[in-house]
Amino acid sequence: MPIVVTLDVMLARRKMRSRELAERVGITEANLSLLKSGKVRGVRFDTLARICEVLQCQPGELLAWEPGPEPPQDP
Repeated sequence: MPIVVTLDVMLARRKMRSRELAERVGITEANLSLLKSGKVRGVRFDTLARICEVLQCQPGELLAWEPGPEPPQDP
């Protein structure tokens, strides 16, 4: 997928664990894990804003576009 989630990198820079981020943002660890792995189809802007607030970063520091094949579309 051309959109790559770099949340792990930012967590490492902030020396924060996924569990702490999930608690502070108000989402489950399972949902955060799915987001980190890029296995979600979307993320709510308010969730993204809370993640950015906690990590003190910009959305562009968490998401990157890399050229590559598009995933198949559901019918």
